[in-house]
Amino acid sequence: MLLAFLVAQVFDRALLRRTRKLSEVVAGRELSAVADTRLRLVRRLVFATIILFGVSLALAQFPTVKRVATGILASSAVLGLVVGFAARQTLANGIAGVLLAITQPIRIGDLVTFEEETGEVEDIRLTYTYIRLDDGRRLIVPNERLAQSSIVNHTVVDPRVQVEISVWLPPGGDATRALEVLTEREGTEARVAEVVAEGICIAVTTWAENPRARGGEASRLRKESLQRLRKASLSSFDAA
Repeated sequence: MLLAFLVAQVFDRALLRRTRKLSEVVAGRELSAVADTRLRLVRRLVFATIILFGVSLALAQFPTVKRVATGILASSAVLGLVVGFAARQTLANGIAGVLLAITQPIRIGDLVTFEEETGEVEDIRLTYTYIRLDDGRRLIVPNERLAQSSIVNHTVVDPRVQVEISVWLPPGGDATRALEVLTEREGTEARVAEVVAEGICIAVTTWAENPRARGGEASRLRKESLQRLRKASLSSFDAA
């Protein structure tokens, strides 16, 4: 069993090094999200197969276990029905994990929204997918639920992510002038989002290069927007 574990580790690391080396030689960059997602699945399948094979060989060395295994194999039809029924959910999650890795509606690093929770896909395992939410929590979702539910993938086509912040003008503020000031920077758009008794809400949007840059880009955009409004003598009393 120890030998099987060591062999599995060696195969896993060798496969990872070989794939990254080929990626750098052919494409001159790191693995794409598509390749990384599929590689993780292949590595885990190979690892699990080697461990299972090693455990089987180890247990076969004991005569008692061998006799029990022979009896079990003789009644494999009944056993298969019992095990299949008991492990239906686990098998369904495993099959769904393989399908997710092949069809790739989501990939490692994608920004997705699932059941009103938005975060970055951190890992896709055989039975569960890990999504890192904006506040640092991990949303762990069974793969079967992902395969059966609708998922909003914000970066499946374009890795860039739209960032939106809100700034406020006091009641009666010059919204037209504020829009001109806030859109001076290239790649930034602004629109009047809401007009209420408390003031005028202006939504400012830009693009972040990837999901991980969203927080920093939003903070920078909020700071620059407030500075531009104050410099133009357009008082803003809040930001969101």
